[in-house]
Parts: sequence; C-alpha cells; structure tokens
Amino acid sequence: MSNIYLVSLGCDKNRVDGEIMIGTLRNAGYSVIFDPKEADVIIVNTCGFISDAVQESIDMVLELAENKTDGNCKALIVVGCMAKRYEDEIKKTIPECDETVGVNEYDKIAEVVKKYIEPPKAKKIEITDPYLQRIAARKDDVIPHIAYVKIAEGCDNHCSYCTIPSIRGGYKSRKIESILEECNLLVKEGVREIVLVAQDTSLYGTDIYKEKKLSELLYKLAEIEDLQWIRLMYVYPEHITKKLINAIKDIKKVCKYIDMPLQHSEEPVLSRMRRNGDNDSLFKLIMYMRNEIPNLALRTTFIVGFPGETAGDFKKLQNFIKEVEFDRLGVFPYSQEEGTSAAEMPDQISEGMKTARHKKIMELQQKIHFAAAEKKVGKVLSVMIDEHTNGEYIGRTQADAYEVDTIVTFTSEIKLKPGQIVDVKVTAAENYDLRGVKIESGK
Repeated sequence: MSNIYLVSLGCDKNRVDGEIMIGTLRNAGYSVIFDPKEADVIIVNTCGFISDAVQESIDMVLELAENKTDGNCKALIVVGCMAKRYEDEIKKTIPECDETVGVNEYDKIAEVVKKYIEPPKAKKIEITDPYLQRIAARKDDVIPHIAYVKIAEGCDNHCSYCTIPSIRGGYKSRKIESILEECNLLVKEGVREIVLVAQDTSLYGTDIYKEKKLSELLYKLAEIEDLQWIRLMYVYPEHITKKLINAIKDIKKVCKYIDMPLQHSEEPVLSRMRRNGDNDSLFKLIMYMRNEIPNLALRTTFIVGFPGETAGDFKKLQNFIKEVEFDRLGVFPYSQEEGTSAAEMPDQISEGMKTARHKKIMELQQKIHFAAAEKKVGKVLSVMIDEHTNGEYIGRTQADAYEVDTIVTFTSEIKLKPGQIVDVKVTAAENYDLRGVKIESGK
C-alpha cells in the first residue's frame, strides 16, 4: 500500500506548501487520501507562529498519532513551521513522530516518505519548479475556483513580536515567469480567483529585481484570459507605492480590496514593534488610497496589549478605528513568543488586560461593520459563487476574502456553479453577513 494523508494547519501560505507536497507525492506515484485511518503515512503540516497555533499543531499530531495503533499508519511525519522552530523538542517529547521536515525542504517530501513505503508505480513526471507540482493536488480541492499563490518566501521586516524570519529566513521573491506559468496552469484547471500571498506582498521583487515589482506582476496576471479576480493580501503600508495604487485602480480584474496589516496606530507602540509610521502618516495614506481607488475595501489587523501599550495608546487606537471605519478588521491579543525581542521587553501587560482590550476593539468594530452592512440593503452587488448548500448559494463580493470576510447568501431560479459571478440584490443584513436574491435576466 502507499496511501498518504496530509493535513495543513495555519495560514494561506501553509496551504500552498501543503498543495506543493501533495502534488509532489502524487507525481512520485503515491496516492493521497482523505481518511487518516486508511493512510500508511500521515503528514502534519504545522504552524509555529504563535503559542496557540503551536498548541493546535501539537494536538493534531497527537490525535493523528493514534492511527499508529488503531489504523494502518507506519510513519508520522511532522513538517512546516513548528517542525522547524521546535525540531529538538518534538524529537524529545513526541516519540510518535518518526521524522521532521522543516520549511524550504518540501521538495524532499517524496524521498522522506520513501524511507517508510515505496510508491506502487514509477515516477511519471519530472517537474523542476516546486510550485508547479501543486497542479496535481488541485483535482480534489474543495474550492477549485480559488487558488492562493505564494509570490515570495520569508521576511526581512524583523518585527519584534514575530518568529517568521527565524523560521522561514529572509525575503525571497519568485521570478515573474514562474508565477505566471503557475497561474496560467491554475486557470486552465478552473481557477477564477487568484489570491496573492507572502509575508509582505508589497516588497515583491526588491531582492531579485532590485525594485518593487508587484504592480508589474498585476498587469501581467490581468492578461490571463479566464481569470476573473486577483486579490492582494498582506500589503504592508510602508511599502505601498503610487504605481501599486494606480494598478489596483486601473486593472479591472484586481479586486478593490487590500489586506494591510497595520498592527497599531500609535508611534510609541509601532516603534517598539519595529514597524514604521504613526497615526498621522497612516491616516493620510488610507485617505489617499480611498480617494484614488473608488469603493476600496480595506482590511487590517491590530495587536493589543503589546508591551508598554499605555491606556492612552489604546484610547488613541480606538479613536483611530472610529475615524477610519475599516471595512474589515481583525484584532489579536499580543502573544509573548519565545525567541523574539518583544518577549524580553519590560512592561508586559497582563492577560486580563489584553483580553479586555481585545473585547473593546471587537465591540467597536462590530458596530462599524453592522452599520455599513445595513447601508447595503437594497443595493445590487456582483457576487462570486463559492458553494451551493441547503438550496441556497453562498458567495462573496470583491470586498470579501474567502473564509475571512463577509458572505452573501442568496437564492436563484436557475442553476449556478462555483466561480460564476452574478448580480445579487441585498434584501437583509444578518449580523456580519448579507442575504439577497439573484437578479434574473430581464428583470
């Protein structure tokens, strides 16, 4: 037998890595299945960014390890960020784990698996670009019309709270030609929305081309005929250029949506985070972007309870959020991560205070979001269909990333399919989400 089960935890970038491994294994002749009890080898693609993610990864590893006694599993392989960050600890404390594979070693996954089981047939395909291996993983994807495309690996920002540079190394852009080849193949396989991801997409190209090339990449991607939407995630504010803003504004296929993680609004906190900017410069950037890009939807994330964040800093952050009225917002209590400089800073804030500040921001954003949703009732929105369930369709507008933002639930008199874009009249706002009805032809 040569059945392999692989599960990916954590971020969209990890999802891409998981697909690369699945594709690599399939191209090597292995069968990748969806039932861990039937698997001969189990692979857990872990997240190691913050302590909660590490605990989730550990729990998953231990849960799947039961298949070594109750199932067919001959080997349990732990890969990804946690495997890189805590390799020695895993070997000492999780004896069920047979092997660890760190990041940037995914091209070796077939060789590692071969130590435990042989493929039933000879390797058929030789692909040198690891990102193209993932095409073989797409045939059973639950969201075949959406693909996350990683345009760079690693990070050079070295924020004081972040473990990513120590895990994934420095920033490494992919060549434009490689990205275009991958995206063309994905679209041929039925992908209609491509989501560009990296630790910082706005830095794309600075290492290999010596200048920011994200805008140029967008123009080239827009030439792919059947591609409908291009979405930008993780665009750092300090690296946004006028060329990028113009590209988002001018290219019809680029969603008028930016995920721009600000982390805070106040200079004393941002400085300790090793992030650039302050309240005034960030506000001016946001207003400029909104003025230049009509109907821009802006998503951001903030960290509350960072070491030294005063009551005054937090109050100013609240006022900043009220003034800007972000379209989408996530907030996280600061996590004191081993190996980061922030973990050693004085004036660490209590867990109780972090939780209270987190709750206040969430309540504030909820009011902003609900008020904005109510204003959409009666409007007609272009919606990409994601799924059909219980007699209803579920989709999203350009202002909403898959599994992250608002959904639109609606009915239709005709049969539709995922990836199709239709006009929907909003009939109700239901908390964070919208409900509507498809505008039928001729009505």
